[in-house]
Amino acid sequence: MLNGVGLDAVVIATAVRSHYPLAKASLLAGKHTFIEKPMASSSHECEELIEIARKNGLVLMIGHTFLYSPAVRKIKEIVDSGDIGEIRYINARRLNLGLFQKDINVTWDLAPHDIAIVLSIIGEQPITVNCQGSAHITPGIQDLTTMCLSFQKQRTAIIQSSWLDPRKVREMTIVGSKRMIVYDDVAPLEKIRIFDARVECPPHYDTFAEFQYAYHYGDIYSPYIKQEEPLKTECQHFLDCIKFEKTPLTDGRQGLELVRILEASSESLKKGGAPVLLSAHLNGSNGSLPVSECAVRISVVGRQKKKIAPRVSRKPRLKLRAQTR
Repeated sequence: MLNGVGLDAVVIATAVRSHYPLAKASLLAGKHTFIEKPMASSSHECEELIEIARKNGLVLMIGHTFLYSPAVRKIKEIVDSGDIGEIRYINARRLNLGLFQKDINVTWDLAPHDIAIVLSIIGEQPITVNCQGSAHITPGIQDLTTMCLSFQKQRTAIIQSSWLDPRKVREMTIVGSKRMIVYDDVAPLEKIRIFDARVECPPHYDTFAEFQYAYHYGDIYSPYIKQEEPLKTECQHFLDCIKFEKTPLTDGRQGLELVRILEASSESLKKGGAPVLLSAHLNGSNGSLPVSECAVRISVVGRQKKKIAPRVSRKPRLKLRAQTR
């Protein structure tokens, strides 16, 4: 099939364990390749796919669909404008009843969407990853997890994923120093609500009696969002990248960075939720994510203190055929 006449690109939307062999075969056959999230089962597999695509001059794109959502793009626009101030923390919940997987846990299944959104909004890689969870239905495969990503400047992102919730929940809260955003992807209207709410400390005080927190409660408003189908936008972007030889917004490098976070979460689960340091790498100008200022190797944080060396960051018509199960 991959040697078929007139076939330019392949879309891989199969079980995670088959992403790597199918994508490798597609790239080696000279086909531009789109892989659903997560990119592969390990960072080593991701790195190999990126290198094959680079050597053959092929487009390798990963299906981080929510980054093509008008709501998520609007949130990023608001955050980048400074309207909500400095981000303090992000809380995300992606819950529903099923669908249970046999080869991956709920973090690998549901969390990639939220991780991709968080990385896009914050604009850097986390320093540490913590993850705790429980396997209530299938032994050894967690169906409920809570992950914590720690970033510079005391910023955190908490991501809760579950296959054991009676309701479908797709909610994210972004707390800034000036305002707060609540994003509800399930809501038919007003998917984004901005709360003019914050807490302020007194700038100067001489006695304890003078120290009082100031709670600000202002308006709640919902910005206009153009209705577009994210999957359609994503697919069109894939075609445009092939036709005009552009680097995808969600390229292989982004897929690799996300899989590294998932690997760290699995390591943390094995260690009972212990924090795992995540390596940060300098990025090129190919549209990959900015780098954190700290460069560290993946390792579980134990009782022994380890020195971490800081690294300063520098700011024709196409035929598609999907391979499915």
